[in-house]
Order: sequence, then structure tokens, then C-alpha cells
Amino acid sequence: MSKRRTVLEHVRELASFRELLVNLTRKELTVRYQHSTLGFLWSMLQPVFLLVVYTAVFAILGAGFGKFSIWVLCGLLMWTFISTTLLTATTSITDNATLVGKVKFPRAVLPLASVAGALVHLGLQSIAFAGVLIVSRHSVDWAYMPLVPLAALTAALVVAGLAVIVAPMNVYARDTGHLLDLVVLGWFWATPILYQFERAATTLENNGLSRWLQMANPFTPVVITLQRAIYGSPTSIGDKRLVLLPDESVGWYAMWLVAISAIAVLVLAGALRFFDRAETNMAEAL
Repeated sequence: MSKRRTVLEHVRELASFRELLVNLTRKELTVRYQHSTLGFLWSMLQPVFLLVVYTAVFAILGAGFGKFSIWVLCGLLMWTFISTTLLTATTSITDNATLVGKVKFPRAVLPLASVAGALVHLGLQSIAFAGVLIVSRHSVDWAYMPLVPLAALTAALVVAGLAVIVAPMNVYARDTGHLLDLVVLGWFWATPILYQFERAATTLENNGLSRWLQMANPFTPVVITLQRAIYGSPTSIGDKRLVLLPDESVGWYAMWLVAISAIAVLVLAGALRFFDRAETNMAEAL
């Protein structure tokens, strides 16, 4: 039985295979749109399509508030990145079974390549979303905009740790992907994307719970930071002032993101230890 790596040794080994990570990320990107005429443009068209759909749907239902589709897109773009990463990372090892069985390399590169590939798509979709904001003449809150990259980094750290956990789990238990579908669906509704943080906070308080219970969800600080920076807060419906998000400073939002990032780094370290144990018989299990 080979000697187990420490987390630091595992990280150093991953760093030494960074060229492989780049190549696998490139493969993730090219395979998705192989034989496609528009290629990466499909990623950029998605935010525009979602904007049209949500504008039409909520206009028909008479629900939402001013520029509700932009509000929703702030969260949906990030959630698309999160869900896509988790679902593709789950099968990242089993889909590359031949490579795992024949080539010696740190297998954690595979789920991390899923994270990197999804980040590229998030970047492309963000460019398209920026175009939508410009065309619709929507003014962002520039004081909070520097938090947007930090929010993306926080989300990437969280999903990286989860990806490194679920990928080896799927090798030994192929039902992992089906279970994750349900988890991701439930997690979506536990995150304030289609509803306002403050409305959920009021509901919690009315039931004797803390309004900050929502922050136990690591993606809540990420989403509300994007909403605060891009959509802004508060807004109004007629003469009624509608508070959507915590009316807090830039430092308050940054504090939550830094705290979640710190926890995510610890989870990622634990995930690498878990992966190291699972990697021992991985080739045989495949």
C-alpha cells in the first residue's frame, strides 16, 4: 500500500500537472460544442434567452417587481455555474475511465478541470449579461461591483471542494449522480434566486427562527452579493418601498464572502484527504 499524501503534497502534485489541467479544461470546452456551428456563442446566448423568457413569464403572471428578470439573472448565472460544475464533476472520473486506468497522474485533476471549464463558460455568459445591462440601460451599484470577482471566487472554492468529493463517490456508488440531481434541485430553492432574501427573512422570523439562518447556505452570500452589486437595493413598487436585500455596507458583504471562502478552503483540504483515500482502488473499481 502506497504512502498517503499530505494535503500540501497533494496540492504540489496537482500544481506540477497544471498543463494537464489546462488540456483537460480545453477538452471540456471543445467536447461540449463539438460539431456546433455557433460553438461558444451558445453560452453567451443563454443569458439573453433567459432574460426574454423570464420577462415574458412574469409579465403574464403579473408577479415580481421592477426589472425582475435582471434580478433573477443575477442568481441564475451563478447557479448555472454551480449546478453545471457539480453535475459534470460527478462523472468526470467515470467518463475518463480509460485515462485513469492507463496513465499515472493525480486523478483530482479531473473534477477540477470541470470547475475550470465551467468558470470559462461563466465568464462568457457574464460578458453577454453585461451587454444586456448596457442595452437595457440598467445602472449597477459601482460601490459594490468590486465584490463580484470575490463572489465568483468564493463560489468556485465551494464547488471545487464538493467536486473533489462527489467525483470519487460516483466511482464506487453510481447512484451518486441521481442523488445529486435531487440535492441540486433542493439547493436551488434554498437559495434566494427567485425570491427576495428579505422576504424569506421575514418568513423565518414569523416562525421563530433567525433571519440569518439563510446564510448557512454557502451560496446565499454569493447570490445576494451579486444581486446587491448588479441589481441594487432597495426598489419600489408604486409608492411602496420594497426592501429586497440586507441594507448593509460593502464590508459586511465582503466579510461573509471571506468567511465562506475560508471555510471552503478547509473543506477543499478535507476533500483532498478524502480523495487520496478513495484513489487507492479507483482503477480497479472502474
